[in-house]
Amino acid sequence: MQKLRLYVVINMALSCVFSLLCFPLHADVSLTALPLSLLFTGLLYIFSYKKLIKDCNPAMINVVRRFFQYQPFVFITAFVLLRAGNHAVPLVQDYLSAIVWTALTVLSFMVLFLISDKRVWKLDSSWAQYHEEHPDVKPAGIRRIGFEILEWIDALIQAVFTIVLINIFLFQLYEIPSESMVPAFLVKDRVIVFKTLAGPKFPLSRAGLPHIESYDRGDIVVFRNPHYSDDRKSEVKTFLSQFVYMCTLTLVNINTDENGDLKADPLVKRVTGIPGEQLMLVDGELYTRKKGESFKASGDSSYACWNVTADKSLYNINSGKLKIEKFPVSGITKNDLATSGISLSDAVEIENSLMLMTEEVESMRKKLDLESAALECMSLSRQFAQHAKGGDTDKDIKDLIPSEELLINTFFDNSSLSSLVIKLRQIEGGSAWFDEYMNNWHKDLTSLHTYKETDEEGNLILEGPSLIGENLYTDSLLRLNVMVKLTTGRIMLARLDGNVSVLTENMRVLEKLCNYIVRMDQRNMGLFPADDREGHHSYIPENCYFMMGDNRYNSLDMRHSYEITEKALTEYDDYSIRYCSNLSPQYVSRNKILGKASFRFWPLNRIGFPGKSLRK
Repeated sequence: MQKLRLYVVINMALSCVFSLLCFPLHADVSLTALPLSLLFTGLLYIFSYKKLIKDCNPAMINVVRRFFQYQPFVFITAFVLLRAGNHAVPLVQDYLSAIVWTALTVLSFMVLFLISDKRVWKLDSSWAQYHEEHPDVKPAGIRRIGFEILEWIDALIQAVFTIVLINIFLFQLYEIPSESMVPAFLVKDRVIVFKTLAGPKFPLSRAGLPHIESYDRGDIVVFRNPHYSDDRKSEVKTFLSQFVYMCTLTLVNINTDENGDLKADPLVKRVTGIPGEQLMLVDGELYTRKKGESFKASGDSSYACWNVTADKSLYNINSGKLKIEKFPVSGITKNDLATSGISLSDAVEIENSLMLMTEEVESMRKKLDLESAALECMSLSRQFAQHAKGGDTDKDIKDLIPSEELLINTFFDNSSLSSLVIKLRQIEGGSAWFDEYMNNWHKDLTSLHTYKETDEEGNLILEGPSLIGENLYTDSLLRLNVMVKLTTGRIMLARLDGNVSVLTENMRVLEKLCNYIVRMDQRNMGLFPADDREGHHSYIPENCYFMMGDNRYNSLDMRHSYEITEKALTEYDDYSIRYCSNLSPQYVSRNKILGKASFRFWPLNRIGFPGKSLRK
């Protein structure tokens, strides 16, 4: 009995301290935290100390059990309410409240242990006598039905709160919502994310467990989506949505954005960049360098999935079964196979052909001789001048053709180039514009930089004097720009000369270039973090990481923003071809990482640990 008295007294003292820490400083929803905490503390004192301990009334035991069962839940609710207002709570108050809540939770378990059915009647002889004289008798009839309903409601409430706390501090079950991690994860796969080592925080606060876990390239992690606002209002809504999601047994999800669409939050991706690195993605190969080093291949391609048809576990041509929803490059979906008459074998062939086309364009770009390209550009300009009206114009030459007519998307339409060549042939200054269009890219190019590219073992795999901008990415964009100019220039001259064979051949090349460039952001990324204005290299900061999905053509990840902007292919050309891009890479702070995707438990035939062993 003395031990129980001590536990209850300490519990009451800490409950008072916790209530004082719930004192609100602003007139908003936080005002409800203090009354809730004080009311519960008062009732807890009356029933647990005054009636059970002081008055030694064993009839209160079941009531006291309920109070101590609910104590962690009520006080965590008060904790959240105080922080659900419009203003932040001081960090010291966060930590003090978290420590006191933890102590109260431990004490509540200790009290419940002592007053369990197996032990409570041994604490006092009068209680044992009371138990013998008042054996437990279940109510009958309507009272029994009401009693059972209340028991189920009580069990449900405790289960929901318990699951919420488990999700916050221990582990969380996560359902894969998209195909960004194919083949490691398919849609509807379910994984367990262990959170304790990832430094979980108390709801809406900065107080929590220390971040112990570290992450290496190749680890699969679940993290909060940094594209969404993390202001107080958003965080409150996110926590509320999680609570409603649990209360409705996952039937209601109110975690939506300002447009009413479900948020892609949290995300599951693979760590591909670690602190102290600068990254570059070219032709599907991720290159990394640290301070004082040159770029080298990271080995990321060993688990990056560029062609899903290469993994035959994802489809069965003989049975016609497809385990993914969409072929990412062609865009052919499972629904298309069912409704449009496209066979699975045809879809696989189309996907493969587009990947071969991608590799063909990249091979053409690498083999492009820039000096020869410059000579051909000048030759095409001279030939065009023989057809064009020419003459001077009062306008700025660059303004003769709107920039949207140089958007690569418009070149899918044959009529666009036809209209352009007719306009340039007829307008004053058309010949001068064409000359600038074809030759501006090399006019200010006074030096070519030597560049070396090595693999993971340090073996030289590429060396050349013709890489523009001192890195592969910048060089690749300029070369793509030149390739489009050469191809469109040939097409326009062929239209003027009536050369059908040249026109047909170059229209096929242009189609390949267009298809490649519109998907380019999925396969390439410039220096990240970008160099500063003086050209000094930047690196991913300490405790920050860069993530990408494995299914690179079907992953909206940390390479991308949710906004599309029009960009020039190269800064070296005032008349550059333009394209639509959502490339805007960002790293993720460690405090947004919820934990590693540690174990895939569903479906049963895919049970396993989705770690680096999934590399192909």
